[in-house]
Amino acid sequence: MGIGSEIVHGFPHLTTVRSALTALYRRIGEDGVRSYGTSVLPVDVAFSDQDDPYLGAQGVARALVSHFRLPDARMIVGYREMEHAAGVELTAGPEYFIELNDRFRNHRKDVGAALAHEITHVLLHRLGLSFPGTRDNEILTDTVTTYLGAGWLLLDAYRQDGASSQKLGYLTPEEFGYVLAKRSLLFGEDPSPWFTSAEAYTAYTKGLAQARRDGQQPPLTAAGRLARHRYAKDRRSALGQGGTGVPGPLSSYAFEGRAGTGAGLRVSFPCPTCHQRIRVPARGVLRARCGLCRTVLDCDA
Repeated sequence: MGIGSEIVHGFPHLTTVRSALTALYRRIGEDGVRSYGTSVLPVDVAFSDQDDPYLGAQGVARALVSHFRLPDARMIVGYREMEHAAGVELTAGPEYFIELNDRFRNHRKDVGAALAHEITHVLLHRLGLSFPGTRDNEILTDTVTTYLGAGWLLLDAYRQDGASSQKLGYLTPEEFGYVLAKRSLLFGEDPSPWFTSAEAYTAYTKGLAQARRDGQQPPLTAAGRLARHRYAKDRRSALGQGGTGVPGPLSSYAFEGRAGTGAGLRVSFPCPTCHQRIRVPARGVLRARCGLCRTVLDCDA
């Protein structure tokens, strides 16, 4: 895992993040995701300056192994001078070797964040879940770490002032906030009391706003008035043309099929929870259930 030198902001990786959420649900299912309903707590990963650097890191690793349900995975943690924050040697197990940047000997507050990312690599390795390419695979790892309850540590490692800055991981601070907010909306969990970084809290609020917008897009009934008006216009156009594709570059929905046929005109749109596409008849008010994450959605299609 890298230590971000130049901190990028915004949501440049959002498409990959959403694909990662879909892939996670497809791999472990809705029941598997919900089994991670409790996040790692600060007390679970406490590591004081008085603790032995090796024994303390091993204790944090054990807590994270337990959180990620890897009971037979033994993490051996060491330190060395290196460019990145941390790295893990992925083998068949049962022992995995994690190396931490030597700076963590004296900056122990963020050891939990570095270990959480590396132990998620072990989890994904065992699940056989990966994305092609280093960049996308690291985004997948950050996303899964956060969505399964340990990524608030990575966001809290983001700090910035006039003299220095620090960010761990590959997602931007706002993207970490987005995934954390998606988890918060799913479980009704408020992570903000755990933040020690004011910058992390700001990034979380921006991510939360973006996550809420996912549930306010047509044909969902929570969409705003202007969005519903645009959707109705696009639907009329699709009906008149006998079916069409995505109405425009800003639209997340697409019309399929033909009006007047047996199947009729249908609309597809991403589930606001897992982002798998859902298809429903384009014929007014209805309720839909996502076949992947089982979220029930009120629609005006």
